[in-house]
Amino acid sequence: MVENGDGRNHQPKAFTMWMAGGGVRGGLTYGSTDDFGYAPAENPVHMHDLHATVLHALGLDHERLTFRHAGCDFRLTDVFRNIVNAVLA
Repeated sequence: MVENGDGRNHQPKAFTMWMAGGGVRGGLTYGSTDDFGYAPAENPVHMHDLHATVLHALGLDHERLTFRHAGCDFRLTDVFRNIVNAVLA
């Protein structure tokens, strides 16, 4: 696990979440972890891809949504992220 302040020292590489409604495909399990639940084994999704997918389900264009910090414009989804269409109905 992580010991240098990057997170809270639990499951920094893999986690589970539930999504329902809002255009999400019902009854789907997407991705998997290794036998220990420590690292992604199949279909890893970066947090920026998750953000892009949720914003898309909300009807927002993730490439146009920006925020200003320290005089620079940033995107919640960074610059190379994509919508995970497989989880959408």
